[in-house]
Amino acid sequence: MGLEQVESEGFITTSVDALVNWARKSAVWPMPLGISCCAIEMMAFAGPRYDVARFGSEVFRFSPRQSDLLIVAGTVTYKMAKVVRKIYDQMPDPKYVMAMGACTSSGGIYRTYAVVQGINQFLPVDVYVAGCPPRPDSVIKGLMVIQDIIKGENNFKRGTIVGSEEKMYDISIPEHGEMVKA
Repeated sequence: MGLEQVESEGFITTSVDALVNWARKSAVWPMPLGISCCAIEMMAFAGPRYDVARFGSEVFRFSPRQSDLLIVAGTVTYKMAKVVRKIYDQMPDPKYVMAMGACTSSGGIYRTYAVVQGINQFLPVDVYVAGCPPRPDSVIKGLMVIQDIIKGENNFKRGTIVGSEEKMYDISIPEHGEMVKA
């Protein structure tokens, strides 16, 4: 390849990490888990007015095995917590969690024995989106934060054996009525 050809056609230099992270952050496939009123705002986030397609996330996957972002939107009860955790466990790694709304993040106005006071008690949460319900543009900002997290990851360290790093979270789901230590 001559110098003239390079000047006319151009070339790109990058690392494998940067290329893989660019592809992953440009195609985040959310698994929507709309439990209550926040689900309406999540639907608006995916609609044409807010155009989440420009971020590569318009494809909502209703199968956890095809998703890499779990959006939990709404009030989670202790009975529902087991289902949410099961869906999270079925997602392939790497996976991310967005807690959307006050009820998901802290139990919201529901200070009862049946409502989980924050999904961080049984899931590792990457992004909290505040509001009751949060506006769709706030959810887009949360998606952009997830994309920044993906962009900064180091996937291929020298000497890494693929499949050797297994994430283990020691997070138990409290039984109905059981007190949770803060």
